[in-house]
Amino acid sequence: MANKDSTAGTITVALVLCIVCSVIVSAAAVMLKPAQVANKELDFKRNILAAAGLLDTSKSVEEQFSQINTRIVQLETGKFTDGDPDSYDPVAAAKDPSQSRELSTEEDLAKISRLENRSEVYIVEKDGNVDKVILPIRGYGLWSTLYGFLALESDMNTVAGIGFYEHGETPGLGGEVDNPAWKAGWIGKEMFDNSGDVAVRVIKGKAADSAAHQIDGLSGATLTSRGVSNLVRFWLSDEGFGKFLTNLKEGEA
Repeated sequence: MANKDSTAGTITVALVLCIVCSVIVSAAAVMLKPAQVANKELDFKRNILAAAGLLDTSKSVEEQFSQINTRIVQLETGKFTDGDPDSYDPVAAAKDPSQSRELSTEEDLAKISRLENRSEVYIVEKDGNVDKVILPIRGYGLWSTLYGFLALESDMNTVAGIGFYEHGETPGLGGEVDNPAWKAGWIGKEMFDNSGDVAVRVIKGKAADSAAHQIDGLSGATLTSRGVSNLVRFWLSDEGFGKFLTNLKEGEA
């Protein structure tokens, strides 16, 4: 009998401990969620600033981000549209059939399957004119979808910077998209040729300094290099932000 009581008591204590621990963990998760959301948003803004070459680690991210105007663009028309940028998520919208469309195999150069109808863009103005535009980009590499930002100068052609804030590529190979030296190789390159066609390509091997449209390939990561090349080309095409960039350049956005 004593042994039975001892076993029941042990089980009871274990159950009570499990309940108490679950309550503590749940309460902590609820209490920490606002801070986690805030930190994620702060990191998102930090990556936008870094891609545009505007990040100053001696200043607060919020202070620096105040120079950036977030707008929503209708991709089909390439023009600004109404909406609250703070509550809009283009990646989530792409998963919603009512807010996106399925891409055909011929269209889907970035291998994202669906394209949102509207997306966000980030505008930096100087003396009342557009100084830089930062575009969210994404597409499939070797193992994962890469999410990042491409910043262009006021001519809507010259690269101001690029960066990826999320991916699952192989460290030391495709993961070299995070290498500052490789990212620096994009700065000053031109995305379009004289005819206005998307001309940029990540090539195999090293690009010549005089090659305005070529980017160094990632050593040992041919498929990731091809994926980055394709996703950038997709988002600069008329399927992505091509119409918007044309409108913005001509003052018709």
